[in-house]
Amino acid sequence: QVQLVESGGGLVQAGGSLRLSCAASGRPSSGYTMGWFRQAPGREREFVAAIRWSGSITYYADSVKGRFTIRRDNAKYTGYLEMNSLKPEDTAVYYCALGWSAYYSNDREYNYWGQGTQVTVSS
Repeated sequence: QVQLVESGGGLVQAGGSLRLSCAASGRPSSGYTMGWFRQAPGREREFVAAIRWSGSITYYADSVKGRFTIRRDNAKYTGYLEMNSLKPEDTAVYYCALGWSAYYSNDREYNYWGQGTQVTVSS
């Protein structure tokens, strides 16, 4: 059974940085896309970023483009989300997910999810 565990969340001041990690256990089959989503209180879960198996194809939501960077290390079954120039509106629970669909921004297309990690950005 594949399980995902996120880490690296916390409290940071506006303008600061955090790096989230997502470790997959259970040796998922190769070829998966890893995505990051977030959910703020009272809002729906939204797409943040995704990275294809090769590591060379990445996608970002407009709201984080230029500030966040997604990476992965397939040998370690681990993905990363580096977040810079954080804003209070980035405050949310961040989830990583993996799946094999071509639809990287649709959360229903992902097969496995982590439990989430809280990111709080103070002004």
